[in-house]
Amino acid sequence: MRVPDIACIYTHMPHAPDFRAPSAAAGRATALDDISTECVCFHLRKTARTITQVYDHALAPTGLRATQFTLLRVISRTGGLPFAALADVLGLERTTLTRNLRPLERDKLVRTFPGADRRVRLVSLTPKGERKLAEAEPVWAATHADITGRLGDGTWTQLQRNLSRTIAVGLAAAGDHQ
Repeated sequence: MRVPDIACIYTHMPHAPDFRAPSAAAGRATALDDISTECVCFHLRKTARTITQVYDHALAPTGLRATQFTLLRVISRTGGLPFAALADVLGLERTTLTRNLRPLERDKLVRTFPGADRRVRLVSLTPKGERKLAEAEPVWAATHADITGRLGDGTWTQLQRNLSRTIAVGLAAAGDHQ
């Protein structure tokens, strides 16, 4: 059985780049365009990077990046959540969560501590972290309002549904490959 070609910039290039003959390679320039218009991974990652840059720029005066704001907000809303559960809520590997928490711990915005079961680590905001989050929330809210306003309410609502469905599909596909 032949596996069909999948047009994905991360997994398939229909033609090897030809650096020796620019005129021949020029005819293939549309191959990248075709791949970038069809690849789910390409579009989701590009979208995430673009929107993250907007939030990073807006949050810069608070000293937080978008990823740090998200961590603080989730920790604030969930209380002293076990480390593994926090990673699951955020959809992160534990090592990535550890790396992302390091600067927040260094700046004394969060603290990790043992739970009742010493094998379980809990994560919570410090008073300084609560103040930093309170400072950043109006900036986040204004940025969120700007982006959703530009999208339009109907588009944003539909996008939320579509992204939730995409996450579910991705989790199912990931489970199929384990």
